[in-house]
Amino acid sequence: MTDEASRTARPWWRSAVFYEIYIRSFADGNGDGVGDLIGIRSRLPYLAELGVDAIWITPFYPSPMADGGYDVADYRGVDPLFGTLADFDRLVQDAHDLDIRVMIDIVPNHTSARHPWFQAALAAGPGSRERERYIFRPGRGPGGTLPPNDWKSVFGGPAWTRVTEPDGRPGEWYLHLFDRSQPDLNWRDPEVRREFESILRFWLDRGVDGFRIDVAHGLIKKPHLPDAGPVQHIEEDVDTDLPYWDEDEVHDIYREWRKILDSYPGDRMAIAEAWVTKPDRLALYLRRDELHQAFNFGYLLAPWRADRLRAEIDKSLAATTQVDATTTWVLSNHDVVRHVTRYGADDLALGERRARAALLLTLALPGSVYLYQGEELGLPEVTDLPVEVLQDPIWERSGHTRRGRDGCRVPIPWAGSVPPFGFGPDGSTRSWLPIPASWRDRTVEKQLKDPSSMLALYRTALRVRRAQPALGDGPLRWLDSPPNTLVFARDPGFVCTVNLGRDEVKLPEYGQLVLASAPVPQHDDEVWLPPDTAAWWRAR
Repeated sequence: MTDEASRTARPWWRSAVFYEIYIRSFADGNGDGVGDLIGIRSRLPYLAELGVDAIWITPFYPSPMADGGYDVADYRGVDPLFGTLADFDRLVQDAHDLDIRVMIDIVPNHTSARHPWFQAALAAGPGSRERERYIFRPGRGPGGTLPPNDWKSVFGGPAWTRVTEPDGRPGEWYLHLFDRSQPDLNWRDPEVRREFESILRFWLDRGVDGFRIDVAHGLIKKPHLPDAGPVQHIEEDVDTDLPYWDEDEVHDIYREWRKILDSYPGDRMAIAEAWVTKPDRLALYLRRDELHQAFNFGYLLAPWRADRLRAEIDKSLAATTQVDATTTWVLSNHDVVRHVTRYGADDLALGERRARAALLLTLALPGSVYLYQGEELGLPEVTDLPVEVLQDPIWERSGHTRRGRDGCRVPIPWAGSVPPFGFGPDGSTRSWLPIPASWRDRTVEKQLKDPSSMLALYRTALRVRRAQPALGDGPLRWLDSPPNTLVFARDPGFVCTVNLGRDEVKLPEYGQLVLASAPVPQHDDEVWLPPDTAAWWRAR
């Protein structure tokens, strides 16, 4: 079998381009100001024309919405805010008719405090079977007035909350690594494991093609729950070994999940949101009998520097190659500052230029790519939302010192000249977060008319990527290049060049120019690549 035929025969997800839909902010189908399943269905033709292979939809389950739906009260339903199960079924069918696969979020680390299991645990009291499903512990100190250990919430403050027992007295504490409305499940309890295996089957039976696993690294906590120490943010200190992240026993869970996924036709898959200390640790989640993919946060967080990006690319490829997995590449998501703003800081024009180059770099790398809604429009982070509209629990739990993630979750501008830019049906004037009036020049409607727009670049790049046999899954070869540049080849006959420096760089003439993020001057046999520019070549 040829290399090209081998790649073609491999599962679809190894080369796919996924598009993340943050459901509240994508498209509002009923005019209440909140995105929903009907809104997604209405915009599926746009996604098909954009050129994506799959969509990933953030949680739409019944929820009090204390954390944007990541506090789930019922894993087998649809919150009325977003529609009905029938709406979901129609969405899956419509997407499949357009050759778009559908992935959904699964949130296994914690439930909502409104979940029937947790309500039963509160009512049953200490020592009960109901409390075994969660992590309840007596407090420390006189009268148990201190938390069981020093663990901190990712959102700020302690990771423990004390309950009032059924008899009215102060009682045990429960663990919540995120908001207090999100109690952590006890994954050493067999009933918890059986329940989630049943949940997976419920959605697979409805036709979903895969799952994004929220907090995939956090399900198992170290026995006896030891203190964690002063540094408790794994993403900020890669040498920190925390007793509630990335425990080896978590892999037993995913081996069972893999068996379930493999029992369904159509290459069903799962991707882990796993914050781990080293690429080798991440590779453990991707062994042949575990998960299919994991998000590449090292690449996402790397600064716009050639040496740092190349180091992350090399580490990522080395880790996934050892387990014959595919690497994923992502520039933005619903939890981080949008990359136009990250790359440009206070210079939006610089951020946009770098974002255009970053797209071509990312799409040319081996593996699959995850896009975040709105990046194809060049949307920046909204940093000046009024405090009265902020909804992310990070704002309150941090004592109003961290504004949270609302700035990257502002709704999509679709059409028109005034907010909310066609976010809802005709005549609707509502959006759950305000959309900046300055986005009138970033609407889908306007960019579709501009061949030089960010949207035009995305559509063209995705079309070229799909047509190029060298792109997607497969190997990469670095080529010699000047400082502050990245140049690599993909076989057969493809070269990607990126200038991340501040000066124009002279490069060899690689062949036919296929696509560039900015104009590339060519004079005889010389190519001068402008600063913050990427170009694709059909090699001679």
